[in-house]
Amino acid sequence: MEEKIPQFLLENLSKQYNEEILKKIIEGYNAKRFVTFRVNTIKTTVTKVEETLIKNNIEYEKVKWSKEAFIVKNVKEDIIKKLDIYINGEIYLQSLSSMIPAIILEPKEGENILDMAAAPGGKTTQIATITNNKSYITATEINKIRADRLKFNIEKQGVAGVNIMIQDARDLDSMFSFDRILLDAPCSGSGTINLNKEKTNQKFNENILEKITKTQTKLLRKAIEILKSGKEMVYSTCSILQSENEDILEKILKEKKAEIIPINIEQFEEIPILKTKLKGTITICPNELYEGFFVAKIRKI
Repeated sequence: MEEKIPQFLLENLSKQYNEEILKKIIEGYNAKRFVTFRVNTIKTTVTKVEETLIKNNIEYEKVKWSKEAFIVKNVKEDIIKKLDIYINGEIYLQSLSSMIPAIILEPKEGENILDMAAAPGGKTTQIATITNNKSYITATEINKIRADRLKFNIEKQGVAGVNIMIQDARDLDSMFSFDRILLDAPCSGSGTINLNKEKTNQKFNENILEKITKTQTKLLRKAIEILKSGKEMVYSTCSILQSENEDILEKILKEKKAEIIPINIEQFEEIPILKTKLKGTITICPNELYEGFFVAKIRKI
């Protein structure tokens, strides 16, 4: 299956990980992933969702680190999409890995929160549920079509108090000031490859990676600029390449404007972790339950 993985990506992974870990990552790329979703507690309860699943003979499993997260064991996504709980926005189909950044952000009621690359809205709506729909969220999205999708999901999930801005977050006015920021940065997607589901982007190369990392760096600098002093943000990507993760952070940390807040990995004991070169951050290994992901928590000095 290695021939399906872009050669440039394979070379980068080989430099970063030993043979045993690389084999594990490739096995994760080849794994058939289970359908996962999050309960939207703005509209329903976990108990009611469980009752619906049982009624429809859908086998499920829950994860230890979130009472709202479900793993579907015996049906595919198309079956879940036919259920009223999906149609009515009572659940949101979302990978387990992508649920983790908003949990680590720890948003609070009444806070002004920025989601810097918000579409299609999974993390935006998750922040709203964590804060009981009582925070003030600004969600930026550069692409008009994706922004429309974001608006649709926000309305479907019954989320209030979201200001959608169709704008490049790199160009946000310096006068903005936020209590918390989630930057789930655009990336290569090197953690989300699923060889059972789709073809990979064979055009992925050094020039594309260089362009991506420049964007990530500018976004992170802007986030720190408009984050209130002493406040916290999360930087995440769906990549497992150090060049998009630890290397970006190390460059920014040298500017002495922010510091890493170590993530309590014990909180996420079930998660398959890859070794990171920056202490206190998390890199998730892809497998049948999780996409490859990187998460770091940062405080503005």
